[in-house]
Amino acid sequence: MFQIGPIIIAIIFIIVISGFFYSIFKGIGQWRKNGQSQQLSVTAVVKSKRTDVSGISNANYQEESNFSSSTYTFYYITFEFVSGDCSEFHVSGKEYGLLSENDIGVLSFQGRISKAEGNY
Repeated sequence: MFQIGPIIIAIIFIIVISGFFYSIFKGIGQWRKNGQSQQLSVTAVVKSKRTDVSGISNANYQEESNFSSSTYTFYYITFEFVSGDCSEFHVSGKEYGLLSENDIGVLSFQGRISKAEGNY
């Protein structure tokens, strides 16, 4: 039993480190792909908006004054192009707040990075 413990811990460590490096390399790959993509500007309509809120809370139930929490909000907007195709982009909170559903304008994007401009 004591001989298997270090092996299991090593396997878990390798899995965690592998996942960490996979995330880093996947992010770098997406960044490179975005940089190499052609920049497009097309007329688009804002079809929908959504948020994804995730958070962490740490409560000490023995002492109610020792409570902390953090939340993170990610903003997404789905645009519909003249061709009828739709694409969802991760946007900043400022861009999310400036756009409303059914707004029409020019969407400029390169890969998965967008910038909405126009008649909003």
